[in-house]
Amino acid sequence: MLTRKSRSRQGPDIWPGFVDAISTLLLVLIFLLVVFILSEFFLSRALSGRDEALSRLNQQVFELADLLALEELTNEELRANIADLGLQLQTSTKDREELNRQLFLALEQQDNLGGDIASLQRLNEVSDAERKDLDLRLAAALAALKAEEAALLASRDETATSRSALVEQTKLSTVAQRQVTLLNQQIAALRIQLNSIQAALDATEADVTKKNVQIVDLGRRLNVALAQKVGELSRYRSEFFGRLRASLSRRSAVSIEGDRFVIQSGVLFGSASARLDPAGEAQLNDLAQLLLDISADIPKDIRWVLRIDGHTDTRPINTPQFPSNWELSVARAISVVRYLVDRGVSPHRLMAAGFGEFQPLVDRDSDDAYKSNRRIELKLTER
Repeated sequence: MLTRKSRSRQGPDIWPGFVDAISTLLLVLIFLLVVFILSEFFLSRALSGRDEALSRLNQQVFELADLLALEELTNEELRANIADLGLQLQTSTKDREELNRQLFLALEQQDNLGGDIASLQRLNEVSDAERKDLDLRLAAALAALKAEEAALLASRDETATSRSALVEQTKLSTVAQRQVTLLNQQIAALRIQLNSIQAALDATEADVTKKNVQIVDLGRRLNVALAQKVGELSRYRSEFFGRLRASLSRRSAVSIEGDRFVIQSGVLFGSASARLDPAGEAQLNDLAQLLLDISADIPKDIRWVLRIDGHTDTRPINTPQFPSNWELSVARAISVVRYLVDRGVSPHRLMAAGFGEFQPLVDRDSDDAYKSNRRIELKLTER
């Protein structure tokens, strides 16, 4: 109290204003970081959507390219078929001309044979043997003539079929060429779209890179601010433990284990009980006053709590109130917390935990080990 009065006499205390300025700066930095994180999230979604659209367009281009290749292959096959049909048509034309020539020859032979028959009929003096021979020759000539006529008709049918097939192939080739032209136009339009999308992606990536640099800078500044706050908490933790050590150093039931103060449970509680003894309440009075003094000095923006851990020994307990050591350790930690709250300590700065017999200081089965392991630990930490 004298120290505070002397401070107020020396001049105005600028510490609250400095703390408010740091808190405002930290809130502004956190707000900017959240804004940039949200903007990066939406930009990432936009980029992912454009990437999906680009992949779909690329897939369509690949499919159109495959269709174009198939159409070109079909066109080449049609051209080859047209060439083959042209050759077949030329061959059929030659065969038809040959058959026509043979038909003319056969007709001439028929005329000749007709003349021979007429002359033979006029000749009544020819023998029966010669007449039979002439009949056989005439029958053979007629059979040959009929065969040539049948072949000529078949050739004509094949020629007509070839011409109709050639017309159909020509129609198919024209349709394929139209499809190829349409596909080329679609591919050109898709390439224009791809170029525009690529330009938009490049611009967006440049913007994202710039904002990433800003976010990294904000993160670095935030880390520096957080490190400063952690350093302040460490300083107040050191001050708290120093003052607690000075206040409780003459008590043999209090010890220091790392960054924790350890109070033997035998000083605070009776056997198998979670109710504070009067002697334990007297020790906690000093702790409560110390917490009230130091909480007034610690800035409000530092999120700190005093964690109170309850521990038991390894001997099992089974009572209606405490079925196991878990319940007993938690109940003892809560009793300490309630007592400190009754003495004016803010409940927002206290935390109770129970560990049962599973965090021993001395891993032995002896009375001294049991006494050391039955304890309450105090630790000033971040929330």
